[in-house]
Amino acid sequence: MTLPRSTSGRSFVIDVFPESVARHEGRTIVAIDVIRATTLAVTALAVGRRCIVARDVDEALEYRDRLGEALLAGEVGGHVPVGFDMNNSPADLVARSDGHRPVVMLSTSGAQLVLASAKAAAGAYLACLRNVSAVARRLVEQHTDVALIGAGSRGEFREEDQLCCAWIAHRLIEAGFTPASAETVEVAERWRKSTVSDIEISNSVAYLRRSGQLRDLDFITAHVDDLTLVPSIRENEVYLT
Repeated sequence: MTLPRSTSGRSFVIDVFPESVARHEGRTIVAIDVIRATTLAVTALAVGRRCIVARDVDEALEYRDRLGEALLAGEVGGHVPVGFDMNNSPADLVARSDGHRPVVMLSTSGAQLVLASAKAAAGAYLACLRNVSAVARRLVEQHTDVALIGAGSRGEFREEDQLCCAWIAHRLIEAGFTPASAETVEVAERWRKSTVSDIEISNSVAYLRRSGQLRDLDFITAHVDDLTLVPSIRENEVYLT
């Protein structure tokens, strides 16, 4: 596949898995885990909560002890750890009435991607389907070399993350960015005409269905590009920029 030549000096790449962050040194990272980590984090900020990302269960419990009233939200291998208040469910989060409590988030893949992205010297943002246009606009306005990275799960680049990457990708292409690899072009083209309902083939959705958590799929598909928030990650905390 022949890649288009850049006429603007701006480029981007699509990649997957937390360990991929290290090979994009110098690029601005966009961490994407639609089902469900980055959707939870973006939603937490949207309802006025602090959001802190934990590396493991022990660190989450330490944050709870340090912060006092922290809400522990997460999963490890698809299971809610002992001592946690809830899964990493954006639908359940917005239904709660304890909005003053900061969220401490943990997840098998998404949290690790977010924490890896925090080390990027060029900065890192969090994206999900809720803030696609806002993130793309920030990238166009302020950055020249970008890596869109899906969290992945069980060795798969899940469809929902590919879709989110592709939607941002096409906004970048329209602004003059050039895809920097054949794989990037492939993902962008595969999902170019897709709608949010196309993510229902994902194994992430199959898991939500098996575990009786389709309310999160309903939440995600009902909240598409409805926020203008552009969260970043500094050390362990997600914040608005």
